[in-house]
Amino acid sequence: MNVFNEKHLGSRTELGRLRLYAMAVASGIAVANIYYNQPILGLIEAEFSGQFATAVVPTATQLGYASGLFLLLPLGDIVHRRRLIIGQFFALAAASVVAAVAPTAALVVAASILLGASATVAQQIVPVAAALASPERRGAAIGTVMAGVLSGILLSRTVSGFVGEHFGWRAMFWVSAPLALVGAAMMYVSLPDLTPVSGLSYRAALRSLAHLWRRHADLRAASMVQAALFASFTSFWTILALYLATPQFNLGADAAGLFGIVGAAGVLAAPLVGRIADRRGSRSGVGLGATLTLFAWGVLGFWASVPGLLIGVVVLDVGIQLALISNQHIIYALDAQARSRINTIFMTSMFLGGAAGSALAVALWSYGAWSGVSLLGFALASIALAIRLRRRDLGAHRFP
Repeated sequence: MNVFNEKHLGSRTELGRLRLYAMAVASGIAVANIYYNQPILGLIEAEFSGQFATAVVPTATQLGYASGLFLLLPLGDIVHRRRLIIGQFFALAAASVVAAVAPTAALVVAASILLGASATVAQQIVPVAAALASPERRGAAIGTVMAGVLSGILLSRTVSGFVGEHFGWRAMFWVSAPLALVGAAMMYVSLPDLTPVSGLSYRAALRSLAHLWRRHADLRAASMVQAALFASFTSFWTILALYLATPQFNLGADAAGLFGIVGAAGVLAAPLVGRIADRRGSRSGVGLGATLTLFAWGVLGFWASVPGLLIGVVVLDVGIQLALISNQHIIYALDAQARSRINTIFMTSMFLGGAAGSALAVALWSYGAWSGVSLLGFALASIALAIRLRRRDLGAHRFP
């Protein structure tokens, strides 16, 4: 039985292409807001010269996003999700306007926190796609929406850099505000009326996160695997510009930015790996994703050339996406009445893993240069694969 009361729909299997694509586009619009400030940070600092607060604008956005993952995602199980999603897009538009008109750097920072928190609406949409899809098509649906998320990440810096260079940094926020309203309109038209799946209070929903962690061994395994893999992923991107600037390559930051275009492989791969998870099973997809990540670090560590970096980036991106979508396929099938709270645990774990990977990569770069970073990436991928294999060997037994 479908846990949602879907007006004007026969069943949750009626996840048509237009609805799915609308969800993918809206997710991309939302997540792009996390990265808009990075290319234009220098322009912001130039206008607010001497105000230290400008330096923490990207950090404030990331902290807002982390807070939103933990505090806002659980609401998806206990309020009308369609209203929640539309409301977050309106908050996103409001925060963009505040940033665009901010007279001080401190207000830009405050708006950035709200932008980051509101941008987690993308992670409200992904569980909806999983819920509306039939079980045999769930992986493909998740993959399509994740392709939208990846597109938003990929294009955000390019768009922001262009707009900021030609029209000023405030123009980027003026552009993002109506885009957020477009996302709200798309979700108003496309999403069915999804009633709450749980009668818990907000406080009880937060308390239930610990219970869900203890109850679902597959959730623990998926969270730890993805945290390790995402740490491996961020360790690469954190150090890439520094690596390219070494005498071995003597390339500037613009070259590092061009490597981001290679991330298009992940956009193209996301729907494909979703279908692979549907056909071959999501558990094997996680193992294959971790194995590809290991192979990528082997290439990155031993083939010190631009072609080696390009091949390594493509394999790394595909491996991470395969594991991510396969893990999402697993966790969204655990409890239909707790998908948003389960996603809270999963995405928060992944985000914390990414932050740890960046910090460790910086430390190892100082002591072991690229060899140290490569060993770190390989070790993290090995940990992820070991957890996946151990979970498979334990079968139905409790996963400590």
